Amino acid sequence: MLQQALEKLKNKGGIGGQKEKAMAPAVAEALADFCRQDGEFAQAVVDGGSFAACMKAVAKGVGNSISDLEVYRRAVQFYFPGAEVRFQMRLDLCPGDRQGAPEIAPAKPSGGLLLDLTDFL
Repeated sequence: MLQQALEKLKNKGGIGGQKEKAMAPAVAEALADFCRQDGEFAQAVVDGGSFAACMKAVAKGVGNSISDLEVYRRAVQFYFPGAEVRFQMRLDLCPGDRQGAPEIAPAKPSGGLLLDLTDFL
């Protein structure tokens, strides 16, 4: 099933429109990652419409810009209506300082600020 979903997402045939073509590689990659994370979502991709139809739905009504999060949300909901995409960013002030250092588990939040980007949509 996973392999079928991944093959379906590789098929870029029939994608029309400049916006759809520009977004398609990143969307296909994100959807493939989601398929690897959840077998039920992979099955929905296999059973759902074509990737070209997905991209048409994603680009519908887009003006001059759209956030990445909204693009991925629309793509996921094309295959699995009602599903949501959560996004989390982390700040690493000195990424080069930890080269070769063992991976350290992130500290638990201590009353800090948790920012939900969906609040800005």
